[in-house]
This record gives sequence, C-alpha cells and structure tokens, in this order.
Amino acid sequence: EKCADVCYNAIAAGYRRLDCACDYGNEEQVGQGIARAIQDGLCQREHLFVTSKLWNTYHNPEHVPLALARSLSDLQLSYVDEYLIHFPISTQFIPIDVKYPPEWTNMEGKMVVVSNDMTATWTAMEALVDNGLCRTIGVCNFSTQLARQILSTCRIRPSTLQVELHPHNSQEKLIRFAREAGMRVTGFSVFGASSYLELSMATESDLLMKDPTIVRIAAMKKKSPAQVLLRWAIQRNTLPLCKTSTPERMEENRNVFDFYLTGADMQEINGLNKNRRYNDPGVFCTGMGTFCPIYD
Repeated sequence: EKCADVCYNAIAAGYRRLDCACDYGNEEQVGQGIARAIQDGLCQREHLFVTSKLWNTYHNPEHVPLALARSLSDLQLSYVDEYLIHFPISTQFIPIDVKYPPEWTNMEGKMVVVSNDMTATWTAMEALVDNGLCRTIGVCNFSTQLARQILSTCRIRPSTLQVELHPHNSQEKLIRFAREAGMRVTGFSVFGASSYLELSMATESDLLMKDPTIVRIAAMKKKSPAQVLLRWAIQRNTLPLCKTSTPERMEENRNVFDFYLTGADMQEINGLNKNRRYNDPGVFCTGMGTFCPIYD
C-alpha cells in the first residue's frame, strides 16, 4: 500500500534504477510512482533504467509477449530497459485473467513443473527486443551451464546475469564466467540473510550486518555495515540491488562513493564465503511438494 510513495521517494532521492518483476506483485504501484515522478518533473523516462522479469508460468513462446504486455501496462511504460527470465524453471501456465501474479503454485495450490525448451523462450525474448518492447534481455538465477545453453544458440546475447550475491555466497567463478561472456552482473540479496528472516529461511546468526568482520570494517571507515556490503559489491564490479522503504536509508545506501575498501579489507570480506544460498528453489520448493533443484 505504500509502494507508489516509496518508488516516488526513491526517484526523488536520486535513484534511477528500478528492479521490478511480475512476481513481486507491485508493478502497478511502481508504475504509479514513476508516472507521478515524471509528471512532477523529478526525472524523464529516458533517465530511468527499469527492469522487469518473465515469470515461470509464461515460458511458452506464445506467452512471453503477453507477460511483458501486462508488466508494461502496470508500469505505465511503452518499453522496459531490461527484461530477464526470472528463473530457469517452467511451471504450468495460468492465464493472466485467472490469477495474477501467478506465483509458484496453481489454483489447486500445487507447483507443477512442465517440460520446456528454454532456447525457444529466449527466441521469444529476442522478438521483444526486435519489436522495441525492451532494450536488453538477460537471465536471473542461471548457472554457468544454463547460461551456456542460451549463449550457444542465441541471436541476441544476454546482457545481464542477476544472481544472489553477498559475502556468504560470493560466486567468484560464476561472476568471471558471466563477465567473459560479455554480461553485466547484478546482485540481489546483497545484505545476505536480512530479507529471509521473516520467511524463516535464515536465523539471526546468519546476519552479515552483525558479522564481527563487517562491523569492525564499518567502524574503521565510519560507515554502516550496509554501506560496507554495498561498497564490497561495487568494488567487485557488480551492481548491487538494495531495497528500503525509508528515505533515510535511501540516502545512506547511495552514500557509498566517498570511501574505499583496501585490498586487505576485500580479502577479509571475501573470506566470509560459505557458499550459503538463501534463495534456493531446491530447498523452498519442497514446501510446495516439488523437488526442484537448479544449482546442483
């Protein structure tokens, strides 16, 4: 209920990149915030970089343009700057007028995984670029092998790989692979476990914000632990996505360009890696009665 105001306030605070998705269930409100910001002269459309994502239920080629059309309608935009395949998981199609967002389960509360040719989905994504509905296309939550499948057949190469990245899950090999393949790397859950406590997918002991190494480096730099984690991501040449609903945190999260982490600082933070993934369908989908690993 406050998403439109949060979006507007973020643009007012200087944010120009908005990471959206059908599955987040708030693109209509984001669109209201964008429209109001443009109307009030805070920015112009071309100053924004808006991402949306293709949900699992829309992987059949004929459903891909339908999914983006709904996102564009909700966002009140004629194009998005980036459109990503949200997960390399194809599930049973649910018509938009029946359930939207369709989420992980069907109308009977079951997650039904279906066979699908991801390269055919990608061809449909390429057509979106051809038709001017998105500027670039990419993938989320893909492993190196899944990305290779797309790269081996594509006409338009994926511009972006968006994956879970934080010091507990640094994924150095995947980042190197993506860069060498010409993809930008965007990191979600950059604060680690923080977003997963309320979902019972992490515990207080997992919090990077309270990790002694992060806290100590933050104190030395006279910065917050969140700012250190964002700076670590930036110095790895990755784009960290952060979220907050308060203007004060919005300002704090942007104020990360007046300090630098030394090589020793980076090495210490890199040493926190546990290959600990919080957003793992191979784990949480079992609660929906389906075993659906994508990383193993």
